[in-house]
Amino acid sequence: MIRNSTRRSGTRAILLAAALAAGTAAAQTPRPVAELPAPPALNVSSFVLMEQETGTILASLEPDLRVEPASITKIMSAYAVFEALAAGEASFHEEAVISEKAWRMQGSRTFLDLNSRVSVENLLLGMIVQSGNDASVALAEHLAGAEEDFTILMNAIAQRLGMTGTNFENSTGWPGENHYTTAMDTAILTRAMIQDYPTLYGMHALREFTWNGIRQPNRNTLLARDATVDGVKTGHTESAGYCLVASAVRDEMRLIAVVMGAASESQRVQDALRLLSYGFRYFETRTLLQAGADFGSARVWKGEDTVVGLTVQDDVVMTLPKRASERIETRVVIDEPLIAPLEAGQRVGKIALIQDGETIAELELVPERAVPSGGLWQRTRDSVLLWFE
Repeated sequence: MIRNSTRRSGTRAILLAAALAAGTAAAQTPRPVAELPAPPALNVSSFVLMEQETGTILASLEPDLRVEPASITKIMSAYAVFEALAAGEASFHEEAVISEKAWRMQGSRTFLDLNSRVSVENLLLGMIVQSGNDASVALAEHLAGAEEDFTILMNAIAQRLGMTGTNFENSTGWPGENHYTTAMDTAILTRAMIQDYPTLYGMHALREFTWNGIRQPNRNTLLARDATVDGVKTGHTESAGYCLVASAVRDEMRLIAVVMGAASESQRVQDALRLLSYGFRYFETRTLLQAGADFGSARVWKGEDTVVGLTVQDDVVMTLPKRASERIETRVVIDEPLIAPLEAGQRVGKIALIQDGETIAELELVPERAVPSGGLWQRTRDSVLLWFE
């Protein structure tokens, strides 16, 4: 993918080429990348292993299968609240009144008192760390007036992010006939949260939260098992099975593992850990081209200068099997002849990255500086010389 070096850190990069064949299409069995050991064969409904910076899919099983998300839903609920906080539409310190609907919620709870006033910050902690259904409903009602209206916001965000296999009916993950998502959509959402709200995302790494004198540990037990894991969310209902979204950073590479429909709590943890271990062991994310790098020079006709340096405006960052970058070649093609005037940023050619005879990425070459038209003598002289080129 291309990363524009002038954009702020954390903005989404553009995936140029699907360098890996693990793919985004649905599969009946785990799909290995060529020349790599097969990914773990997990006995689950679906899974996705994604590299966060580039969005590359390293392994998948039925990634587009519609499944019940259970409390994985709360990743979207949190994203919607984070968006409101970033836009100034809410603040950590403002308080929500706990309604009877929120107070009566069953399942996992923060144990909020009826008609009490609780800050948005504490409700977020209750929802994220304790998976509190009461906290989720309280946040939804506070931000949108009613949970039903909050789900309209959730679905609008899903559509904007390209989550084409998702529909939410509530903010908690309570089972519903038309409440579903996919492993792929969940990975897309998690990636967006980490990129768009990296500081707020840090709440998912908290190991415990106490409210009303009741201490509850984070249900994501991978946080205690692996120091590189800093999120994200668990989910479970009888119909959904055991679900887990885990994210970890090792050697400056972040992976996202989504496991849906495991048979037990211990299995979802073990399966997520197997996926993360596979990705970190066999893949790496590298900057293959850097913005501003020198790619030689080219003859310029009819300009004040006769030669101009060539460069690129963007980084090319890709996730590839380890050591695969050693087999990558660069091929420069110039759109000759280059005739002035040339503007800064104007395409004057392209540079392709070639691996095993296949183009895996392509980037425009641009002049390192603008080249104005030359004088009458220079333009006339070069016009004559071009006849002999």
